[in-house]
Amino acid sequence: MKENIHPKYFKTIASCACGAKFEIGSTKENVRVDICSGCHPLFTGKQKLLDAEGRIQKFQKKYAGIKIKPKAPKKKTVVKKKTALQK
Repeated sequence: MKENIHPKYFKTIASCACGAKFEIGSTKENVRVDICSGCHPLFTGKQKLLDAEGRIQKFQKKYAGIKIKPKAPKKKTVVKKKTALQK
């Protein structure tokens, strides 16, 4: 292995938003995570609803005050065909 090209490796503590702390090895000194095995529903078996609103409700709330401008109808153009007598 080449020397002086690899990042430094630290023994650090990863802290979760739920308050759990784990000792890990990382190239970063401070590691913070939003969810860990102590609070993830897959590992705990408990379902927590983090997002009460669905996608459709968020979309409707975001665009509730916007009015759509109607497009002006296009004028129809009539193409006159030349007949055999007009040549």
